[in-house]
Amino acid sequence: MRELIGKLKRIKGVVFDMDGLMFDSERIVQYSWNEAGQQMGYGLLGDENMCHTIGFNMARRQEYFYKKYGQDFPFEEFKERYRKSYAEYVDRHGVPAKEGLHELLEVLWRRKIPMAIATSSSYEHARRNVEKERIAGYFQGMVTGNMVTEGKPSPEIYRKACELLSVEPEKALALEDSLHGILSAHRAGMVTVMVPDLIKDSSSVDGILDGKAASLLEVARWIEDEENE
Repeated sequence: MRELIGKLKRIKGVVFDMDGLMFDSERIVQYSWNEAGQQMGYGLLGDENMCHTIGFNMARRQEYFYKKYGQDFPFEEFKERYRKSYAEYVDRHGVPAKEGLHELLEVLWRRKIPMAIATSSSYEHARRNVEKERIAGYFQGMVTGNMVTEGKPSPEIYRKACELLSVEPEKALALEDSLHGILSAHRAGMVTVMVPDLIKDSSSVDGILDGKAASLLEVARWIEDEENE
């Protein structure tokens, strides 16, 4: 823990993943995949596949489905159906922010640490989320899945986010809930902290993690503790 606090003292920028990290949206995606899968006769596609594809952009996700279900898998129909199910769920219930999101944003804003978002989701989806939550003003920008040629775990998206912030990767903190995301940020050379969501077992990346937090609120408290030392 002391080593992590030492690294946090040198942080000049923070990059947030979005789904499952900032917003409790992965469970809604899982639900919508299950709905679409059942409608198409493929069963509970969310339960079977979500944890294997968290952090993938659309191209990698499509590749995954073709590899598992064959090249004749109707991916475009699946995408249309699950997006409709997702939108209907969000219209009824909304997408809740994860615990500690607002507190952490305030702590970083007060310390004048620039922030960005690096998400495998589309720009439209990401922009809609931050605007509904009224937090767009905290971020200098975002890099989304349709802005990169290689999705996570490639380091491309996090390198671009660091460039956006004009911060060297080793002086930037990446906050992630997924294993693919942690690999992406680590390969970019960043300080990595995992805040688990659907995936609880971090054993495959524990060796490269700088820290693991129960929530974003805990991350905010770490930074406040460092601030008050």
